[in-house]
Order: sequence, then C-alpha cells, then structure tokens
Amino acid sequence: MKVGSNNTAKKRPDSRSRFYRISAWLHLWLGLVAGIIFVIVCLTGCIWVFNEEITTMLEPETRVAVQHNRPVITPSRIMEVVDKEFPGKIPGGVTYREGKTVEVYVGERRGGSILKLNPYTGEVVKKEIRKEGQTGFFRWILNGHRFLWLPYKIGRPIINYSTLVCVITLLTGLVLWWPKRWNKNTRNQSFKIKWGASFKRVNYDLHNVLGFYALLILLAIGLTGMVWGIEWFSKGLYWATSGGRTLPEYVEAKSDTTQAGKHTYTLAAAMDKAWQEVTTKHPQASGFYLTFPVKKRPEAAIAIYVYPSKGRFFDSQGYMFDQYTLSPVKANKLYEQSYQEAAFGDRLRKMNYDIHVGSILGLPGKFLAFFASLIGASLPITGAIVYFGKKKKKKKPPVVKATKAVKAEKILQH
Repeated sequence: MKVGSNNTAKKRPDSRSRFYRISAWLHLWLGLVAGIIFVIVCLTGCIWVFNEEITTMLEPETRVAVQHNRPVITPSRIMEVVDKEFPGKIPGGVTYREGKTVEVYVGERRGGSILKLNPYTGEVVKKEIRKEGQTGFFRWILNGHRFLWLPYKIGRPIINYSTLVCVITLLTGLVLWWPKRWNKNTRNQSFKIKWGASFKRVNYDLHNVLGFYALLILLAIGLTGMVWGIEWFSKGLYWATSGGRTLPEYVEAKSDTTQAGKHTYTLAAAMDKAWQEVTTKHPQASGFYLTFPVKKRPEAAIAIYVYPSKGRFFDSQGYMFDQYTLSPVKANKLYEQSYQEAAFGDRLRKMNYDIHVGSILGLPGKFLAFFASLIGASLPITGAIVYFGKKKKKKKPPVVKATKAVKAEKILQH
C-alpha cells in the first residue's frame, strides 16, 4: 500500500471568469514585453513636462521685464542680427514669449545654433553654437521620448505601438485591481499601502494601489500620445468626436513660385508686413512662433502661429502667407481656425498636446502629469518584482510534506 502516491493535492479550479484570466495573461506578458520602453517613455516624459520652467530657472539671464508700452523687435531686425552673428544665414524659426528673450533658431527650425535676444533692443543675450546633429539636453530627452534615440523610422513605430500596448496593460490592470467583493478589508487593500508589512507586500501595494491612483492620468497621456503616432486611432478618434467627419489631411502651405521676382519688397520686408498684420489682430497674445522661408525651398510659405494663453497651446491659431505676394495661404483648417470658432472634435484635437503634458490644467496639471508618469515608470519594475517573486516561490520544492509522506509510507510498509 502506497499512501504517498494518492496524497497529491488536486488543483482548485480557478473561480475567476475567463475575461479575468485573459486580462491577467495580457497584463503579465504585455507588461513584460513593453516594460522597459514604458519606463523610458515615462521618465523622459517626467523631465520634459517642466522643460520650460527648468530652462528658465537655469538661465535667469533669459528673463526680461515686460514693457507693454514698447514694441518688440521685428523679424527684419532679427534677420540683421543673425546675418551679423552667422554671415549669410537667415533664421529658421523664431519664438516670442512674454517675459522671455526672443529665441532664434539658426539653420533648422527646432535645431542648429540658437540666439537669445533682448526682445526690445535686439541685443544678443546668449549664443549657442551647435554642430550638425548636436542637440540640447531637453531636445535629447524629447528624442528619447519620441523614438528611443534610434533612427526616426525605426524608433517611432516602436514607441507608437508600445504606447498602445501600455494602454491595454493599464486597462487590464484595472480588471485585476477590481475586488470580487467590496468590504472594509478589500477597500483597505485596494486604496491603502500597508507600509509596515514585508517588502513583498509593500511592493505589491505600490504596484496595485499607486497604479490605480495614476490610471486615469496615464490613460489620458497614453491616448493623446497615440493620436500623434497611430494613424487609424487618430482618424477614428476624430471621427467619433466630430460627429462622423473625416480628419483633414495635413497639407503643406506653399507659395506661388511663379510670382518670384515680380514684387519690389524683400523677404525681410515681407516678414515684417506679415508680422504686423498678425500682431495687430492679436495685440494681447502671450507668444508667437514664426518660420522663415529658406532659400533651398523657394515654395515655402511664411508661417506665424499665435499663442493667446501663456504656457498653453490649445487656443493657438496659425496664419500662412505667400512669401512673394503675401496673400493668405489656406493649408490646414484644423490648426488655422481659432479655438472659439472650432467645433468640439477640432477643439479636442487642438487640446491634445496640453492634455498630454498636463498644461490643460495649468501648473497643477503639470504636477499631476509628472507624478503620474513617475508612478508609470515604477509599475513595470514593481510588477516584475511581483512576477519573479511568485515564480521563485513556486520553484521551491515542498520538502517538509514530501518527507512526511515518505516516512508514512515506510511505516505502513513495515
């Protein structure tokens, strides 16, 4: 008679639903696959959220007292300064911000060398000379956030679909978090961290509880990120929020090159005239961004974007001008229309960046985005500790029980 052979405990059937088990499987394996990317994206996002505030703190010389009764320097004046500092070159892009120096990008619109000028005198406050491909710290952070510092065509799709994977992981995490029954004990487990418990329990609570508190913000960040990266999602969301309208295709604003040389004013004069027209319409705006037509692209148009609200972009409005005739060029109605005139779907699309970084709620919203992203970066780490801790526990052989079974068998045999 062999008692030990019939003493193996039968596995209890899983009382959870199939939906729960599928969610658990997806949460585990998708989290393990995309975990490291999620950590990188969240950490770089944390840093990027406060890039302007940190830059201003580290560069106090770029702060300028606002003088409402004094006009700021014109685009033609900026061109003169650039030509003096970088002979033969013109600005690629220029940013005006209230209370800050005028930031001039020489060469590329968002890269290359940078001049920071006093907005009232044109005096050079700071000059940053960069070699081709060289970027500043925050641009480097943004490159990691957008395409993992890989070639754009490789890194961008990885980020895009990893974001989708992370959104699914967050949703399945909610399914796993949801208690089977609501009582005092489950409420404590679901909403409180038991700091005095063992390391394993505290780690589990950090994953479970903090993950729940950050869930909605992380979902908002992830979904707005997918708007930029995944075309079918972007078009589908616009269709759903605009009452069935098709998302307008992006069209590059172009000048009529057949008019080149037929007008007497120079590019500097054309920039000043376009600038004057826009600033007259928006005298109270807190910022502007201009792009200059470069010589190697004769079809390029003059673009001026207006930012009425300080620190936010959702109510921005764009104006495009033919560089030869200065006639308005219609290209992208979605971003050229004013926020007040836009329909709900268009407004939501214009708010996408502000929702993504939290600035839609001002400085408190940025802090929410920062801490939610920090929690998001911790989730794959705490989740991996939970998983490998369980795996290690399962591998331990049941030494005591096996020994007792063997002893019992020997006694019965004798």
